[in-house]
Amino acid sequence: MVVPLLVLAVALCLALAGWALVFVVRDRAVILKQLFGAAAVEAVLVVQGVVAAVQLTAGGRSVDGALFWGYYATALVLLPVAAAWAFAERTRWSSVVLAVAALTVGFLEWRLWQIWGAA
Repeated sequence: MVVPLLVLAVALCLALAGWALVFVVRDRAVILKQLFGAAAVEAVLVVQGVVAAVQLTAGGRSVDGALFWGYYATALVLLPVAAAWAFAERTRWSSVVLAVAALTVGFLEWRLWQIWGAA
């Protein structure tokens, strides 16, 4: 796992969560620009997954595959589900859902780093 990708993913998650929380305070629904922000996080996660797969198949790393890829798959699926929910729910709660999802993905990234480091 490449540290700059991890830091970038967590920073983007925190920025997206902060942006969504501003909308929660202002009692506003999610806007399309925020969903583009979620797509940017997803792009970083996809690149991170490809890099991790290459590093694992090249050897030198022995991680619990089910645990690592389970966390990764959850992180990868969470934001699109939250974005779909936010798009369907046009109230303040869409911003809450997006903020919670972004914070959760940031936490999952931290756990992925722990799992990777334990190997």
